[in-house]
Amino acid sequence: MNGIITVLGKDKVGIIAKVCVYLSDNGINILDISQTIVQGYFNMMMIVDMENSAVPFEAVYQGLADLGSEIGVEIKLQHEAIFDSMHRI
Repeated sequence: MNGIITVLGKDKVGIIAKVCVYLSDNGINILDISQTIVQGYFNMMMIVDMENSAVPFEAVYQGLADLGSEIGVEIKLQHEAIFDSMHRI
């Protein structure tokens, strides 16, 4: 199962590193990543493979939200299928 992670907030050092370490620690592989900084605002989207995750989806969802609060950004995780359905025209 793939997931879509979005990260949004004021740019600062270490955002990508902290998110990537969290994913690695939980057995989640990054399949694709895109990030931009626009007028000091950081925006990142990742597609991740959660098949070998050490923890259930709900725990990763909450863990990423908690990490976001800790570092001052908003981190969201969605199932890829739900994300695709929501963004279909």
